Amino acid sequence: MSGIDGKVVAITGASSGIGEATALLLAEGGAKIVLGARRADRLEALAARITAAGGTAAWIGTDVRRREDLTALVALARQEYGRLDVLVNNAGVGPISLMDELRVEDWEQMIDVNVKGVLYGIAAALPVFREQESGQIVTVVSTAGLQIRPTMAVYAATKNAVRTLSEGLRQEAGPTLRVTAVSPGYVGTEFANSINSPDVRAQITAASAELAIPPEAIARAIAFAIEQPANVDVGDIVVRPTAQA
Repeated sequence: MSGIDGKVVAITGASSGIGEATALLLAEGGAKIVLGARRADRLEALAARITAAGGTAAWIGTDVRRREDLTALVALARQEYGRLDVLVNNAGVGPISLMDELRVEDWEQMIDVNVKGVLYGIAAALPVFREQESGQIVTVVSTAGLQIRPTMAVYAATKNAVRTLSEGLRQEAGPTLRVTAVSPGYVGTEFANSINSPDVRAQITAASAELAIPPEAIARAIAFAIEQPANVDVGDIVVRPTAQA
């Protein structure tokens, strides 16, 4: 991963799942990692694990619903390592349910985290990338937006919103900014833990147990996009279980 060595990469939602796997893989490849998530104890433990393996990591408690937290994450990267090369917008929630359940608070949470959280990340990183005349924004989207299914309406809508944002930003980016969207299918993460509908949680838990691929599969896709030469922009990657319909 010569294209990763030495790069400064900030990752949201880094305390578990795809974010954690991505941090470990990129650190192994020589990247300097800046970890952001709400669970500070997990971030501290992950940073210690990376350091013990010979890598480099810093961390800061980050709630992507707060714009100032994303600003602080980017500022930490510059303070510790002098720059930011990649922002991985990974934090996301999926308290999915049937629309008839009217779980409006869950809808609002998905909009706040999955859409506004990504926008806050872009707002924090974009001026830095323009100043440096280089940078990359990687956003973790979902195959839920590619094939809409019952219970997924609001979740898929948020993911398709950021898919649109990524494409719009890519077209505005010019020759020095790369923009990548990565769409995972079923992945073995804590996704089901955020689901408040008991029946839907049971369905997703069962489907994940049967189909899910490890978070490392998505981490490798993210690494692939990052390690490309500066003049190569990998716009969209879909990674799903072979058995997923």
